[in-house]
Amino acid sequence: MKGKILLPTIFVVVFALSRVPHLMPWNFSVAYAFAFCAGVYFRGAMLWWLTLGVMLATDIALNCYYASHGINVWDLADLENLFFNYAAYAMLIFLGRRFKPQSSFIGLLGGGLLGAILFYFITNTASWLFNPFHNPEYTKNLAGWIIALTKGTGGYPSTWEFFRNTLLSGGLFTALFAAAEKLTAESPAEKTAGAREPAAEGKTEAEPEEAKA
Repeated sequence: MKGKILLPTIFVVVFALSRVPHLMPWNFSVAYAFAFCAGVYFRGAMLWWLTLGVMLATDIALNCYYASHGINVWDLADLENLFFNYAAYAMLIFLGRRFKPQSSFIGLLGGGLLGAILFYFITNTASWLFNPFHNPEYTKNLAGWIIALTKGTGGYPSTWEFFRNTLLSGGLFTALFAAAEKLTAESPAEKTAGAREPAAEGKTEAEPEEAKA
């Protein structure tokens, strides 16, 4: 029982704290592992409303913070870019559903890394294809797509650096979440606590000898 409450709490608290502005390097995020591991460990309505609800709440809080510092984050291009991110997060949740909580640690780590790679390709390909910020480098040909995946637009760190941070953070936090699940999982004793042992075959509960007198 404790794992059903404690594990989601750990996931949400770690994710929320990681979104404090300037705490993490650019694109070094818990979000990729959070979405993937939610798909692995969460069930029922919690899988969607808790995962995407916490993401949306923290995104709104971040936008309010940046807007208060004079940065325009509510224009159409930013909202379109945010939509692409959520489409990628949904893909990571679906990927996590392909795994089981009992999967090996290495298997889960590999899934988290795969999720980070998919997020990188989905979001950068969408940025190239739809180009919400009208980047002149993103020409609609193979060269423009390669630029979107490697160099990116001028004045910002290269997208290859984003990919490095995405991969590192996806692997690191998937490993931490998987370790947290192992630590909060019910022990065999907890799972059988309160259960009656089956009676031996051929025997029934007998009355005390004194009752027979």
